[in-house]
Amino acid sequence: MAFGSTPDWFHISDDEDIVWESRPHPITMGSKLPVGIGLALAGFLVAGWSGADGVGLLTILGILMTVVGAIMAFARYLVWTNTRYVITSTELYKKQGIVSRDVTQFRLERVQNISLRQSGIGRLLGYGDLTVYTAGSGEPELVFERVPKPDRASSRLSDQLETVATDESTV
Repeated sequence: MAFGSTPDWFHISDDEDIVWESRPHPITMGSKLPVGIGLALAGFLVAGWSGADGVGLLTILGILMTVVGAIMAFARYLVWTNTRYVITSTELYKKQGIVSRDVTQFRLERVQNISLRQSGIGRLLGYGDLTVYTAGSGEPELVFERVPKPDRASSRLSDQLETVATDESTV
C-alpha cells in the first residue's frame, strides 16, 4: 500500500513497508480549538467595531483577545498535527512533540496482545484507543489514542502480527 513520503522522524529499511499511518481523530484537539477560534473572532469584531472611532482601550482589548484566541487554536492544531501513528511490516511507531520529539518504537515480534476500546461517543464519532502490550510486561507499552477508524488500524495490526508469527514459525 502506497502512502505519502516517509516521515523524517523514522527510517524505513528496504524490506519494510508502511501498512497504516494516521494521526489522532480531530476530536483530540478538544474544546480549546473552537474556543480559541471563537475568542479570536470575537476579538476581531470588538477591535473592528471599536476601532472605527479611533484606537482606545476597547480596541486594544479586542486585539489582545484576537491574539490570545489565535494562539490557543494554533497550539491545539500543532499538537494534533505533530502526533503520528505508524504501523510498518515490522514495527510500530508513535511520535509526539512540537519542539522536542518523543518517538516510541516496538518491533512487531515483541507484541503479545492488542486491545481496542471505544466509548459510546467514540463509536458514534468514529474513534477509539488501540492499546499494545508487549512480551514481559503486564502494562500497556503503547497506546494509539483516539485513532480514527480504529477497527481498520486494529485489523491492519492483527494482519501484520499474523504475518510476523507465520514468518517466525517458518524460520
